[in-house]
Amino acid sequence: FWQARAGIISTVEVLKVMEAFVNEPNYTVWSDLSCNLGILSTLLSHTDFYEEIQVFVKDVFSPIGERLGWDPKPGEGHLDALLRGLVLGKLGKAGHKATLEEARRRFKDHVEGKHILSADLRSPVYVTLLKHGDSSTLDTMLKLHKQADMQEEKNRIERVLGAISQPELIQKVLTFALSEEVRPQDTVSVIGGVAGGSKQGRKAAWKFVRDNWEELYNRYQGGFLISRLIKV
Repeated sequence: FWQARAGIISTVEVLKVMEAFVNEPNYTVWSDLSCNLGILSTLLSHTDFYEEIQVFVKDVFSPIGERLGWDPKPGEGHLDALLRGLVLGKLGKAGHKATLEEARRRFKDHVEGKHILSADLRSPVYVTLLKHGDSSTLDTMLKLHKQADMQEEKNRIERVLGAISQPELIQKVLTFALSEEVRPQDTVSVIGGVAGGSKQGRKAAWKFVRDNWEELYNRYQGGFLISRLIKV
């Protein structure tokens, strides 16, 4: 990937090599592949190839997703749980049909209190539902945020809200970022999630930061959060 970024080899060659990892069981390897594919997806979101890279993601990640399934198996380690969350989140965001359907079913049960999602599945399910969701999905997520009694769950929801893709809902998330519902130190996570969520989100987040620069600057002064905000 670094050679491709430096222009030494073709990105096509990297993608061909990546196809050889379909039987890879190691979380660390998949995490690296996922991160680099995410960077490529971001770059391609401005081109006609964006949908094609989503198809590629589904092709590469679906075999490991099918092997892992949704539920933990006896004797599984912590890294297997992390890998399951990573893979299901990747497939869900890419629009993998079976993953999307199962995420919707489990989310409905979770919201209704029938079967609460395990901690390691919440982020991938939330991000999948938001990525392919509408205003009612966002409203449900904001309701879950309000009801959450643990800060960890509030933060988990804040980080994924930016996955929503409709322009008016992106604005709603950005307004929420500066509301009293979000701790000042967590506002950056919400804005960063919007900036990383979609092409529309990046443009909206950049405009939002410029429009609200004075308030944000006064809030963080010269602290590390202002530099993190600029970075995201």
